Amino acid sequence: MFSFAMALVKIGKAAEMLGLDVQTLRAWEKSGELIPDRRGAAGVRYYDVGRVMGLGTADMPTVGYARVSSHDRKNDLTRQQELLEAFCAAKGWRHEVIADLGSGLNSRKKGLNRLLELILHTRMRRLVLTHSFGSELIFALL
Repeated sequence: MFSFAMALVKIGKAAEMLGLDVQTLRAWEKSGELIPDRRGAAGVRYYDVGRVMGLGTADMPTVGYARVSSHDRKNDLTRQQELLEAFCAAKGWRHEVIADLGSGLNSRKKGLNRLLELILHTRMRRLVLTHSFGSELIFALL
């Protein structure tokens, strides 16, 4: 018989792993949405890492990312967004489409920052791209 110990982390680390505020986890505990796996003698909350990392994976959205290099191609951006919407809807996936206008991997792009945030905080189920702009970087992060 094998026995595996749970890897536990304190509430601050669990919140960081989820990209949330500690107060959100406390609210989730009150609502019964996420109960700590253990409480220390002083009331410190501990969460199972595996459970935290898998939290909501089935509910996470598919993210579609559309991008064009210039304002003259805005119609192409609209077409890409519609294509991503239709593709994800046809698959029955809950989804969010992010769009950017402008060339290159520019850190000031609101959409790119949103995409990176979702990737780095593991808040998406899958990614659908219409073009392969900088896909090597995105795939390395995934």
